[in-house]
Amino acid sequence: MKENEWFHDYVTPDLVQSFRIREEIYSGKTQFQSVKVIESGGLSRCLILDGKIQSSEWDEFIYHEALVHPPMIAHPNPEKVFIAGGGEGATLREVLTHSSVKRVVMVDIDEEVIDISRRFLPSWHQGSFEDSRLELRFVDAIKYLEECIDKGEKFDVVILDLPEPIDEGPAYLLHTKEFYQTVRETLAPDGVISLQAGASLWGNHQCFTAIINTLKAVFSFVFPYDAFIPSYGGTWGFALASPKLPPFNPAEVDRKISSSISRSLRFYDGITHQGLFSLPKHLRQAIEEETTVITTKQPFFIYQPH
Repeated sequence: MKENEWFHDYVTPDLVQSFRIREEIYSGKTQFQSVKVIESGGLSRCLILDGKIQSSEWDEFIYHEALVHPPMIAHPNPEKVFIAGGGEGATLREVLTHSSVKRVVMVDIDEEVIDISRRFLPSWHQGSFEDSRLELRFVDAIKYLEECIDKGEKFDVVILDLPEPIDEGPAYLLHTKEFYQTVRETLAPDGVISLQAGASLWGNHQCFTAIINTLKAVFSFVFPYDAFIPSYGGTWGFALASPKLPPFNPAEVDRKISSSISRSLRFYDGITHQGLFSLPKHLRQAIEEETTVITTKQPFFIYQPH
């Protein structure tokens, strides 16, 4: 370890968080993005894509349980699940804990990221890539879902575990009204989607509120929520959306976890569920006042240093 070797994660032009690098395990570029795997002080192993921390071994369970279990619990009987992104395999890991799941289609455009994750991030995927219920495809998510529409194929739950919208990055067109309309057409009648929606930290919440407003232009029911994720430097936004989403309470969450999930969870339960969806007043007001609708002609990009 070099005494003064640090990784700097630029949050905004005026805010950066830094982590000591104990070891650089992997560094390279794929066809689509730069990839690093480091061992850091405080966060343990980290996956970094295009200069942004995507996941840390220390707290990835918070992010992945928050992303996966609310939509899986909200659906009455999720059997067919579609995952876009999620190359570490942890989103897949959490989906497969649900006993009702019969088929998971996971689409990631970057096969190299999954190969790297298989090698260097075993505690994330925990062998999930070998599960017989998985169909792993290395194609563009938009193209794949359009083919599903042509074939009349439907999914009970769609989970969008995608990188943030970075200019020239691989995923910025997957944060648009047009893409959400495509997703809606692939949902079964009781279908639910969830997605990560960017930072919800006050002062750095513009991506979050824009994504929520864009979802509202497509879905009848949109429920924003957030969780504090230490490796991201603050709270992180998520959303549930559905053409038809029944209400569910903390007691129902605990009952469904007990009956549906094959192992104990570290983060998500009925009480946590209540907290996730209890956004503070200033953030709820910012969502109400948001007017941006993200489209392919007018995409949204987060700050990225050059």
